[in-house]
Amino acid sequence: NKIHRITKKHSFSLPKSFLFFAMKMNKLFLFQWLLLLIFTKTSLIFSKPHKIPRLTPLIENILQDHSNTFSSSINDDLPKEFETYYYKQTLDHFNYGPKSYSTFKQRYIINSKYWGGSNSSSPIFAYLGAESSIDRDPLGIGFLTDFAPQFKALLVYMEHRYYGESSPFKTMEEAVKDEDTRGYFNSAQAIADYAELLLHIKEKYSAKNSPIIVIGGSYGGMLASWFRMKYPHIALGALASSAPILYFDNITPQNGYYSVVSRDFKEASKSCYHTIRKSWAIINKIASRKSGLSYLSRKFKTCSKLNDPFELKDYLDTMYSVAAQYNSPPSYPVTIVCGGIDGAPKGSHILDRILAGIVAYRGNSSCYNMNPHPSETGLGWRWQTCSEMVMPIGRGENDTMFFSAPFNLNNFIKDCKKKYSVSPRPHWITTYYGGKDIKLILQRFASNIIFSNGLRDPYSSAGVLQDISHSLQAVHTRNGSHCLDILSKKSTDPEWLTMQRNTEVKIIEGWITKYYADLKALQKGKMH
Repeated sequence: NKIHRITKKHSFSLPKSFLFFAMKMNKLFLFQWLLLLIFTKTSLIFSKPHKIPRLTPLIENILQDHSNTFSSSINDDLPKEFETYYYKQTLDHFNYGPKSYSTFKQRYIINSKYWGGSNSSSPIFAYLGAESSIDRDPLGIGFLTDFAPQFKALLVYMEHRYYGESSPFKTMEEAVKDEDTRGYFNSAQAIADYAELLLHIKEKYSAKNSPIIVIGGSYGGMLASWFRMKYPHIALGALASSAPILYFDNITPQNGYYSVVSRDFKEASKSCYHTIRKSWAIINKIASRKSGLSYLSRKFKTCSKLNDPFELKDYLDTMYSVAAQYNSPPSYPVTIVCGGIDGAPKGSHILDRILAGIVAYRGNSSCYNMNPHPSETGLGWRWQTCSEMVMPIGRGENDTMFFSAPFNLNNFIKDCKKKYSVSPRPHWITTYYGGKDIKLILQRFASNIIFSNGLRDPYSSAGVLQDISHSLQAVHTRNGSHCLDILSKKSTDPEWLTMQRNTEVKIIEGWITKYYADLKALQKGKMH
Protein backbone atom coordinates (compact mmCIF):
# COMPACT_ATOMS: atom_id res chain seq x y z
CA ASN A 1 0.00 0.00 0.00
CA LYS A 2 2.82 2.42 0.85
CA ILE A 3 4.52 1.66 -2.47
CA HIS A 4 1.23 2.25 -4.29
CA ARG A 5 0.73 5.65 -2.60
CA ILE A 6 4.27 6.80 -3.40
CA THR A 7 4.15 5.74 -7.05
CA LYS A 8 0.73 7.33 -7.49
CA LYS A 9 2.02 10.63 -6.09
CA HIS A 10 4.86 10.61 -8.62
CA SER A 11 2.59 9.67 -11.53
CA PHE A 12 3.84 6.23 -12.53
CA SER A 13 2.74 2.66 -11.95
CA LEU A 14 4.48 -0.66 -11.25
CA PRO A 15 3.47 -4.08 -12.56
CA LYS A 16 1.89 -6.60 -10.17
CA SER A 17 4.82 -8.97 -10.62
CA PHE A 18 7.13 -6.31 -9.18
CA LEU A 19 4.81 -5.68 -6.24
CA PHE A 20 4.81 -9.43 -5.47
CA PHE A 21 8.62 -9.42 -5.67
CA ALA A 22 8.75 -6.33 -3.43
CA MET A 23 6.97 -8.18 -0.63
CA LYS A 24 9.92 -10.61 -0.49
CA MET A 25 12.61 -7.90 -0.47
CA ASN A 26 14.40 -6.32 2.44
CA LYS A 27 12.40 -3.18 3.35
CA LEU A 28 15.43 -0.88 3.53
CA PHE A 29 16.77 -2.07 0.19
CA LEU A 30 13.32 -1.68 -1.36
CA PHE A 31 12.97 1.87 -0.05
CA GLN A 32 16.39 2.83 -1.42
CA TRP A 33 15.58 1.27 -4.79
CA LEU A 34 12.24 3.07 -4.94
CA LEU A 35 13.85 6.44 -4.17
CA LEU A 36 16.33 5.86 -6.99
CA LEU A 37 13.49 5.02 -9.37
CA ILE A 38 11.57 8.16 -8.40
CA PHE A 39 14.69 10.32 -8.79
CA THR A 40 15.38 8.84 -12.21
CA LYS A 41 11.78 9.26 -13.28
CA THR A 42 11.66 12.87 -12.05
CA SER A 43 14.97 13.66 -13.76
CA LEU A 44 13.65 12.36 -17.07
CA ILE A 45 10.61 14.58 -16.78
CA PHE A 46 12.18 17.78 -15.51
CA SER A 47 15.90 17.70 -16.35
CA LYS A 48 15.74 19.88 -19.44
CA PRO A 49 17.72 22.95 -20.54
CA HIS A 50 16.64 25.91 -18.41
CA LYS A 51 14.45 28.41 -20.19
CA ILE A 52 14.59 32.15 -19.55
CA PRO A 53 11.35 33.66 -20.94
CA ARG A 54 11.86 35.98 -23.90
CA LEU A 55 12.20 39.70 -23.35
CA THR A 56 10.68 41.78 -26.15
CA PRO A 57 8.18 44.66 -26.28
CA LEU A 58 6.34 43.16 -29.26
CA ILE A 59 4.43 39.88 -29.06
CA GLU A 60 4.97 39.51 -32.82
CA ASN A 61 8.62 38.77 -32.07
CA ILE A 62 7.55 35.92 -29.77
CA LEU A 63 5.33 34.52 -32.50
CA GLN A 64 8.33 34.68 -34.85
CA ASP A 65 10.20 32.45 -32.39
CA HIS A 66 7.55 29.78 -32.86
CA SER A 67 7.66 29.83 -36.64
CA ASN A 68 10.03 27.74 -38.70
CA THR A 69 11.61 30.64 -40.57
CA PHE A 70 14.12 33.29 -39.70
CA SER A 71 12.99 36.90 -39.67
CA SER A 72 13.21 38.81 -42.91
CA SER A 73 13.31 42.51 -43.53
CA ILE A 74 9.98 44.28 -43.95
CA ASN A 75 11.48 47.72 -44.43
CA ASP A 76 9.69 48.02 -47.78
CA ASP A 77 6.43 48.25 -45.83
CA LEU A 78 7.52 51.28 -43.78
CA PRO A 79 6.15 54.73 -44.68
CA LYS A 80 8.54 56.94 -46.67
CA GLU A 81 9.39 59.15 -43.68
CA PHE A 82 11.36 56.24 -42.22
CA GLU A 83 14.74 56.16 -43.94
CA THR A 84 17.21 53.30 -43.49
CA TYR A 85 20.96 53.88 -43.12
CA TYR A 86 24.02 51.80 -42.28
CA TYR A 87 26.82 52.95 -40.02
CA LYS A 88 30.37 51.58 -40.23
CA GLN A 89 30.51 50.34 -36.65
CA THR A 90 33.56 49.29 -34.60
CA LEU A 91 33.67 45.58 -33.82
CA ASP A 92 35.40 45.78 -30.42
CA HIS A 93 35.19 48.99 -28.39
CA PHE A 94 37.27 47.69 -25.48
CA ASN A 95 40.42 46.30 -27.03
CA TYR A 96 43.30 47.56 -29.13
CA GLY A 97 44.32 44.35 -30.88
CA PRO A 98 44.29 44.21 -34.69
CA LYS A 99 40.91 42.40 -34.85
CA SER A 100 39.30 45.08 -32.70
CA TYR A 101 39.53 47.60 -35.51
CA SER A 102 37.39 45.47 -37.79
CA THR A 103 34.02 47.01 -38.66
CA PHE A 104 30.52 45.90 -39.60
CA LYS A 105 27.42 47.59 -40.96
CA GLN A 106 24.96 48.56 -38.25
CA ARG A 107 21.46 49.35 -39.43
CA TYR A 108 19.56 52.33 -38.13
CA ILE A 109 16.35 54.07 -39.19
CA ILE A 110 15.68 57.82 -39.06
CA ASN A 111 12.37 59.70 -39.09
CA SER A 112 12.93 63.45 -39.46
CA LYS A 113 9.30 64.28 -40.32
CA TYR A 114 8.69 66.04 -36.99
CA TRP A 115 12.23 67.32 -36.43
CA GLY A 116 12.30 70.99 -35.43
CA GLY A 117 15.92 71.39 -36.45
CA SER A 118 19.17 71.83 -34.57
CA ASN A 119 18.50 75.51 -33.86
CA SER A 120 15.24 74.79 -32.04
CA SER A 121 14.66 73.27 -28.62
CA SER A 122 14.09 69.87 -30.23
CA PRO A 123 15.34 66.61 -28.72
CA ILE A 124 16.39 63.32 -30.27
CA PHE A 125 14.35 60.27 -29.29
CA ALA A 126 16.58 57.21 -29.70
CA TYR A 127 15.05 53.74 -29.54
CA LEU A 128 17.54 51.09 -28.46
CA GLY A 129 16.99 47.87 -30.37
CA ALA A 130 16.98 44.67 -28.33
CA GLU A 131 17.09 40.93 -29.07
CA SER A 132 15.44 41.07 -32.48
CA SER A 133 15.65 42.97 -35.74
CA ILE A 134 14.25 46.51 -35.83
CA ASP A 135 11.90 45.69 -38.71
CA ARG A 136 8.75 46.08 -36.62
CA ASP A 137 9.94 48.74 -34.17
CA PRO A 138 9.19 51.99 -36.09
CA LEU A 139 5.51 51.10 -36.36
CA GLY A 140 5.15 48.91 -33.28
CA ILE A 141 6.85 51.18 -30.74
CA GLY A 142 4.40 54.03 -31.17
CA PHE A 143 5.49 56.14 -28.19
CA LEU A 144 8.09 57.86 -30.36
CA THR A 145 5.83 58.77 -33.29
CA ASP A 146 2.84 59.55 -31.05
CA PHE A 147 4.73 62.22 -29.09
CA ALA A 148 7.29 63.37 -31.68
CA PRO A 149 5.05 66.23 -32.96
CA GLN A 150 4.69 67.59 -29.41
CA PHE A 151 8.47 67.61 -28.91
CA LYS A 152 9.44 68.25 -32.57
CA ALA A 153 11.78 65.33 -32.07
CA LEU A 154 14.15 63.57 -34.42
CA LEU A 155 13.47 59.83 -34.21
CA VAL A 156 16.23 57.22 -34.36
CA TYR A 157 15.86 53.42 -34.22
CA MET A 158 19.11 51.49 -33.78
CA GLU A 159 19.56 47.78 -34.31
CA HIS A 160 21.35 45.62 -31.71
CA ARG A 161 24.53 44.01 -33.01
CA TYR A 162 24.12 40.45 -34.35
CA TYR A 163 20.36 40.82 -34.91
CA GLY A 164 18.55 41.59 -38.14
CA GLU A 165 20.86 43.19 -40.71
CA SER A 166 23.52 44.17 -38.16
CA SER A 167 25.40 40.90 -37.89
CA PRO A 168 29.19 41.26 -38.17
CA PHE A 169 29.57 37.63 -39.23
CA LYS A 170 27.06 36.44 -41.82
CA THR A 171 24.10 34.66 -40.22
CA MET A 172 23.20 34.37 -36.56
CA GLU A 173 23.48 30.60 -36.79
CA GLU A 174 27.07 30.84 -38.03
CA ALA A 175 27.98 33.57 -35.53
CA VAL A 176 26.90 31.72 -32.38
CA LYS A 177 28.70 28.57 -33.51
CA ASP A 178 32.01 30.41 -33.94
CA GLU A 179 33.95 30.55 -30.67
CA ASP A 180 35.83 33.72 -31.66
CA THR A 181 33.06 35.82 -33.18
CA ARG A 182 30.38 35.33 -30.53
CA GLY A 183 32.67 36.83 -27.89
CA TYR A 184 31.79 40.28 -29.30
CA PHE A 185 28.08 39.59 -28.74
CA ASN A 186 27.23 41.23 -25.40
CA SER A 187 25.36 44.15 -23.87
CA ALA A 188 28.42 46.31 -23.14
CA GLN A 189 29.48 46.22 -26.80
CA ALA A 190 25.88 46.92 -27.84
CA ILE A 191 25.45 50.08 -25.78
CA ALA A 192 28.92 51.23 -26.87
CA ASP A 193 27.65 50.83 -30.46
CA TYR A 194 24.71 53.06 -29.58
CA ALA A 195 26.98 55.67 -28.00
CA GLU A 196 29.23 55.87 -31.07
CA LEU A 197 26.28 55.90 -33.47
CA LEU A 198 24.39 58.63 -31.58
CA LEU A 199 27.44 60.90 -31.62
CA HIS A 200 27.67 60.31 -35.38
CA ILE A 201 23.99 61.24 -35.80
CA LYS A 202 24.39 64.43 -33.74
CA GLU A 203 27.26 65.43 -35.97
CA LYS A 204 25.40 64.46 -39.14
CA TYR A 205 22.41 66.63 -38.20
CA SER A 206 24.50 69.46 -36.68
CA ALA A 207 22.62 68.78 -33.45
CA LYS A 208 25.41 69.35 -30.93
CA ASN A 209 23.09 70.84 -28.31
CA SER A 210 20.05 68.64 -28.93
CA PRO A 211 19.42 66.43 -25.88
CA ILE A 212 18.99 62.71 -26.42
CA ILE A 213 16.33 60.65 -24.66
CA VAL A 214 16.95 56.92 -24.98
CA ILE A 215 13.92 54.66 -24.95
CA GLY A 216 13.81 50.89 -24.66
CA GLY A 217 11.50 48.10 -23.65
CA SER A 218 12.17 44.80 -21.89
CA TYR A 219 15.84 43.86 -22.50
CA GLY A 220 16.02 47.14 -24.42
CA GLY A 221 14.66 48.87 -21.31
CA MET A 222 17.53 47.43 -19.32
CA LEU A 223 19.91 48.74 -21.99
CA ALA A 224 18.28 52.19 -21.80
CA SER A 225 18.73 52.44 -18.03
CA TRP A 226 22.29 51.12 -18.21
CA PHE A 227 23.07 53.48 -21.10
CA ARG A 228 22.00 56.51 -19.06
CA MET A 229 24.22 55.36 -16.18
CA LYS A 230 27.23 54.54 -18.38
CA TYR A 231 26.91 57.41 -20.89
CA PRO A 232 25.28 60.35 -19.07
CA HIS A 233 27.23 62.76 -21.30
CA ILE A 234 25.37 61.39 -24.33
CA ALA A 235 21.85 60.67 -23.04
CA LEU A 236 20.01 63.30 -21.01
CA GLY A 237 17.52 60.70 -19.78
CA ALA A 238 16.05 57.26 -20.29
CA LEU A 239 12.61 55.70 -20.43
CA ALA A 240 13.09 52.06 -19.39
CA SER A 241 9.84 50.21 -19.98
CA SER A 242 9.31 46.81 -18.32
CA ALA A 243 13.02 46.49 -17.56
CA PRO A 244 13.66 43.61 -15.09
CA ILE A 245 17.07 44.91 -14.00
CA LEU A 246 16.69 43.15 -10.62
CA TYR A 247 16.39 39.59 -11.98
CA PHE A 248 20.09 38.90 -11.53
CA ASP A 249 22.24 37.41 -8.78
CA ASN A 250 19.18 36.30 -6.74
CA ILE A 251 18.06 39.86 -6.00
CA THR A 252 14.54 38.79 -6.97
CA PRO A 253 13.06 35.45 -5.78
CA GLN A 254 13.31 32.75 -8.44
CA ASN A 255 9.57 32.27 -8.63
CA GLY A 256 8.77 35.97 -9.07
CA TYR A 257 7.97 35.64 -12.77
CA TYR A 258 5.76 32.55 -12.51
CA SER A 259 4.06 33.82 -9.35
CA VAL A 260 2.74 36.80 -11.32
CA VAL A 261 1.62 34.56 -14.20
CA SER A 262 -0.24 32.39 -11.68
CA ARG A 263 -1.81 35.43 -10.01
CA ASP A 264 -3.00 36.76 -13.39
CA PHE A 265 -4.75 33.48 -14.16
CA LYS A 266 -6.21 33.13 -10.68
CA GLU A 267 -7.64 36.65 -10.83
CA ALA A 268 -9.15 35.91 -14.24
CA SER A 269 -10.72 32.59 -13.15
CA LYS A 270 -10.08 30.42 -10.11
CA SER A 271 -11.51 27.35 -11.86
CA CYS A 272 -9.18 27.93 -14.84
CA TYR A 273 -6.22 28.32 -12.48
CA HIS A 274 -7.00 25.06 -10.68
CA THR A 275 -7.55 23.18 -13.94
CA ILE A 276 -4.11 24.21 -15.19
CA ARG A 277 -2.54 23.35 -11.85
CA LYS A 278 -4.02 19.82 -11.90
CA SER A 279 -3.12 19.16 -15.52
CA TRP A 280 0.63 18.64 -15.13
CA ALA A 281 0.33 15.49 -12.99
CA ILE A 282 -2.22 14.05 -15.40
CA ILE A 283 0.09 14.67 -18.36
CA ASN A 284 2.94 12.95 -16.49
CA LYS A 285 0.73 10.00 -15.53
CA ILE A 286 -0.51 9.39 -19.06
CA ALA A 287 2.99 9.86 -20.53
CA SER A 288 4.36 7.14 -18.22
CA ARG A 289 2.00 4.54 -19.68
CA LYS A 290 2.64 2.39 -22.70
CA SER A 291 1.65 4.39 -25.81
CA GLY A 292 0.95 7.34 -23.50
CA LEU A 293 2.94 9.79 -25.63
CA SER A 294 1.09 8.65 -28.74
CA TYR A 295 -2.19 9.28 -26.95
CA LEU A 296 -1.10 12.79 -25.90
CA SER A 297 0.13 13.52 -29.43
CA ARG A 298 -3.31 12.68 -30.82
CA LYS A 299 -5.17 14.44 -28.02
CA PHE A 300 -3.30 17.72 -28.52
CA LYS A 301 -2.98 17.42 -32.32
CA THR A 302 0.78 17.85 -32.29
CA CYS A 303 2.43 18.36 -35.69
CA SER A 304 4.92 15.61 -34.87
CA LYS A 305 4.82 12.84 -32.30
CA LEU A 306 5.90 13.89 -28.83
CA ASN A 307 9.30 12.52 -27.79
CA ASP A 308 8.64 13.17 -24.10
CA PRO A 309 6.01 14.93 -21.96
CA PHE A 310 8.26 17.96 -21.49
CA GLU A 311 7.59 19.11 -25.09
CA LEU A 312 3.87 19.40 -24.36
CA LYS A 313 4.40 20.91 -20.92
CA ASP A 314 6.92 23.42 -22.27
CA TYR A 315 4.47 24.44 -25.01
CA LEU A 316 1.75 25.03 -22.41
CA ASP A 317 4.19 26.79 -20.06
CA THR A 318 5.12 29.19 -22.88
CA MET A 319 1.51 29.77 -23.93
CA TYR A 320 0.36 30.67 -20.41
CA SER A 321 3.43 32.86 -19.81
CA VAL A 322 3.07 34.77 -23.09
CA ALA A 323 -0.65 35.27 -22.46
CA ALA A 324 0.13 36.80 -19.06
CA GLN A 325 3.14 38.83 -20.21
CA TYR A 326 1.14 40.45 -23.01
CA ASN A 327 -2.21 40.50 -21.20
CA SER A 328 -3.24 43.83 -22.69
CA PRO A 329 -6.59 45.45 -23.43
CA PRO A 330 -8.97 45.16 -25.08
CA SER A 331 -8.68 41.41 -25.71
CA TYR A 332 -6.80 40.28 -22.56
CA PRO A 333 -5.24 36.97 -23.69
CA VAL A 334 -5.44 35.40 -20.20
CA THR A 335 -9.21 35.85 -20.34
CA ILE A 336 -9.23 34.24 -23.79
CA VAL A 337 -7.31 31.17 -22.58
CA CYS A 338 -9.47 30.80 -19.49
CA GLY A 339 -12.59 31.37 -21.55
CA GLY A 340 -11.67 28.31 -23.59
CA ILE A 341 -10.81 26.19 -20.55
CA ASP A 342 -13.92 27.16 -18.57
CA GLY A 343 -16.13 27.06 -21.63
CA ALA A 344 -15.48 23.41 -22.44
CA PRO A 345 -18.62 21.20 -22.27
CA LYS A 346 -19.71 20.23 -18.78
CA GLY A 347 -18.01 17.09 -17.56
CA SER A 348 -15.07 17.42 -19.98
CA HIS A 349 -11.82 15.74 -19.00
CA ILE A 350 -9.16 18.13 -17.69
CA LEU A 351 -6.98 17.59 -20.78
CA ASP A 352 -9.94 18.38 -23.04
CA ARG A 353 -10.31 21.64 -21.16
CA ILE A 354 -6.61 22.41 -21.62
CA LEU A 355 -6.94 21.72 -25.35
CA ALA A 356 -9.93 24.06 -25.47
CA GLY A 357 -7.70 26.77 -23.99
CA ILE A 358 -5.13 26.19 -26.75
CA VAL A 359 -7.82 26.41 -29.44
CA ALA A 360 -9.25 29.59 -27.93
CA TYR A 361 -5.82 31.27 -27.87
CA ARG A 362 -4.06 29.80 -30.92
CA GLY A 363 -7.08 29.15 -33.11
CA ASN A 364 -8.47 25.83 -34.32
CA SER A 365 -5.44 24.54 -36.20
CA SER A 366 -4.98 21.22 -37.97
CA CYS A 367 -1.92 20.69 -35.76
CA TYR A 368 0.11 22.53 -33.11
CA ASN A 369 3.88 22.77 -33.46
CA MET A 370 5.35 21.89 -30.09
CA ASN A 371 8.93 21.51 -31.24
CA PRO A 372 9.69 24.48 -33.53
CA HIS A 373 13.09 25.18 -34.99
CA PRO A 374 14.78 28.10 -33.21
CA SER A 375 14.42 31.50 -34.85
CA GLU A 376 17.28 33.91 -35.38
CA THR A 377 16.24 35.72 -32.22
CA GLY A 378 15.97 32.47 -30.29
CA LEU A 379 19.51 31.52 -31.23
CA GLY A 380 20.86 34.92 -30.22
CA TRP A 381 18.98 35.11 -26.95
CA ARG A 382 20.13 31.61 -26.04
CA TRP A 383 23.74 32.74 -26.34
CA GLN A 384 23.11 35.93 -24.38
CA THR A 385 21.52 34.04 -21.50
CA CYS A 386 24.35 31.49 -21.55
CA SER A 387 27.01 34.20 -21.29
CA GLU A 388 25.97 37.23 -19.22
CA MET A 389 22.15 37.52 -19.08
CA VAL A 390 21.84 34.80 -16.43
CA MET A 391 18.40 35.35 -14.93
CA PRO A 392 17.64 32.71 -12.27
CA ILE A 393 13.96 32.26 -13.08
CA GLY A 394 12.35 29.11 -11.73
CA ARG A 395 9.70 27.72 -9.38
CA GLY A 396 9.42 25.05 -6.73
CA GLU A 397 6.76 22.55 -5.69
CA ASN A 398 3.29 24.07 -5.31
CA ASP A 399 4.39 27.73 -5.18
CA THR A 400 2.81 28.53 -8.58
CA MET A 401 0.25 26.92 -10.89
CA PHE A 402 3.13 25.32 -12.85
CA PHE A 403 5.06 22.08 -12.49
CA SER A 404 8.23 22.28 -10.44
CA ALA A 405 11.25 23.60 -12.36
CA PRO A 406 13.72 25.23 -9.96
CA PHE A 407 16.69 27.12 -11.34
CA ASN A 408 19.85 25.16 -10.63
CA LEU A 409 22.96 27.18 -11.42
CA ASN A 410 25.26 24.16 -11.60
CA ASN A 411 23.01 22.42 -14.12
CA PHE A 412 22.63 25.66 -16.06
CA ILE A 413 26.42 26.04 -16.27
CA LYS A 414 26.81 22.43 -17.43
CA ASP A 415 24.19 22.92 -20.15
CA CYS A 416 25.83 26.13 -21.40
CA LYS A 417 29.31 24.60 -21.35
CA LYS A 418 28.00 21.64 -23.33
CA LYS A 419 26.49 23.96 -25.92
CA TYR A 420 29.17 26.68 -26.16
CA SER A 421 32.24 25.28 -24.34
CA VAL A 422 32.26 28.33 -22.04
CA SER A 423 30.76 28.98 -18.62
CA PRO A 424 28.16 31.70 -18.00
CA ARG A 425 29.12 34.64 -15.78
CA PRO A 426 26.14 34.83 -13.40
CA HIS A 427 27.54 37.76 -11.39
CA TRP A 428 28.79 39.93 -14.26
CA ILE A 429 25.65 42.02 -14.80
CA THR A 430 25.54 43.17 -11.18
CA THR A 431 29.32 43.70 -11.25
CA TYR A 432 29.27 45.85 -14.39
CA TYR A 433 25.92 47.65 -14.06
CA GLY A 434 24.97 47.22 -10.41
CA GLY A 435 21.64 46.10 -9.02
CA LYS A 436 22.18 45.11 -5.42
CA ASP A 437 21.15 47.75 -2.84
CA ILE A 438 19.87 49.72 -5.81
CA LYS A 439 18.16 52.48 -3.83
CA LEU A 440 21.19 53.08 -1.63
CA ILE A 441 23.55 53.23 -4.61
CA LEU A 442 21.65 54.89 -7.46
CA GLN A 443 20.31 57.82 -5.47
CA ARG A 444 23.92 58.92 -4.95
CA PHE A 445 24.93 59.23 -8.59
CA ALA A 446 22.21 58.37 -11.11
CA SER A 447 19.41 60.60 -12.43
CA ASN A 448 16.80 61.05 -15.14
CA ILE A 449 15.51 57.51 -15.53
CA ILE A 450 11.86 56.48 -15.72
CA PHE A 451 11.24 52.86 -14.73
CA SER A 452 7.79 52.05 -16.10
CA ASN A 453 5.92 48.81 -15.45
CA GLY A 454 2.56 47.13 -15.64
CA LEU A 455 1.94 44.87 -12.66
CA ARG A 456 0.23 42.15 -14.72
CA ASP A 457 3.56 41.68 -16.49
CA PRO A 458 5.47 38.75 -14.92
CA TYR A 459 8.74 40.62 -15.41
CA SER A 460 7.46 43.46 -13.21
CA SER A 461 8.45 41.21 -10.30
CA ALA A 462 12.05 42.26 -11.03
CA GLY A 463 11.35 45.86 -12.00
CA VAL A 464 11.92 49.07 -10.04
CA LEU A 465 8.49 49.79 -8.56
CA GLN A 466 9.30 52.61 -6.13
CA ASP A 467 10.88 56.02 -6.69
CA ILE A 468 14.58 55.98 -5.85
CA SER A 469 15.00 59.74 -5.93
CA HIS A 470 13.21 62.79 -7.33
CA SER A 471 14.71 62.07 -10.79
CA LEU A 472 14.73 58.25 -10.67
CA GLN A 473 11.01 57.65 -10.87
CA ALA A 474 8.87 54.53 -10.97
CA VAL A 475 5.65 54.80 -12.98
CA HIS A 476 3.48 51.71 -12.90
CA THR A 477 -0.13 50.66 -13.43
CA ARG A 478 -2.08 47.90 -11.71
CA ASN A 479 -3.48 46.44 -14.92
CA GLY A 480 -0.64 47.10 -17.35
CA SER A 481 1.26 44.43 -19.27
CA HIS A 482 4.73 44.11 -20.79
CA CYS A 483 5.92 47.38 -22.43
CA LEU A 484 2.33 48.47 -23.02
CA ASP A 485 3.14 52.13 -22.34
CA ILE A 486 5.57 52.45 -25.26
CA LEU A 487 3.30 50.79 -27.82
CA SER A 488 1.12 52.82 -30.18
CA LYS A 489 -1.92 54.66 -28.89
CA LYS A 490 -5.30 53.05 -29.59
CA SER A 491 -8.83 54.39 -29.39
CA THR A 492 -9.59 51.53 -27.00
CA ASP A 493 -6.84 52.47 -24.53
CA PRO A 494 -8.17 52.66 -20.94
CA GLU A 495 -7.77 55.91 -19.02
CA TRP A 496 -5.08 54.50 -16.71
CA LEU A 497 -2.83 53.75 -19.69
CA THR A 498 -3.27 57.23 -21.14
CA MET A 499 -2.45 58.70 -17.74
CA GLN A 500 0.70 56.58 -17.46
CA ARG A 501 1.99 57.83 -20.82
CA ASN A 502 1.11 61.43 -19.97
CA THR A 503 3.02 61.14 -16.69
CA GLU A 504 6.09 59.88 -18.57
CA VAL A 505 5.85 62.70 -21.12
CA LYS A 506 5.57 65.29 -18.36
CA ILE A 507 8.72 63.95 -16.68
CA ILE A 508 10.64 64.02 -19.98
CA GLU A 509 9.44 67.59 -20.64
CA GLY A 510 10.84 68.57 -17.26
CA TRP A 511 14.25 67.09 -18.10
CA ILE A 512 14.41 68.92 -21.42
CA THR A 513 13.23 72.25 -19.98
CA LYS A 514 15.86 72.10 -17.26
CA TYR A 515 18.54 71.10 -19.77
CA TYR A 516 17.91 74.12 -22.00
CA ALA A 517 17.76 76.42 -18.98
CA ASP A 518 21.14 75.09 -17.83
CA LEU A 519 22.54 75.39 -21.37
CA LYS A 520 21.36 78.98 -21.65
CA ALA A 521 22.91 79.87 -18.29
CA LEU A 522 26.17 78.21 -19.32
CA GLN A 523 26.29 80.10 -22.61
CA LYS A 524 25.65 83.40 -20.85
CA GLY A 525 28.44 82.64 -18.45
CA LYS A 526 30.80 81.99 -21.35
CA MET A 527 29.88 85.29 -23.00
CA HIS A 528 30.85 87.18 -19.87
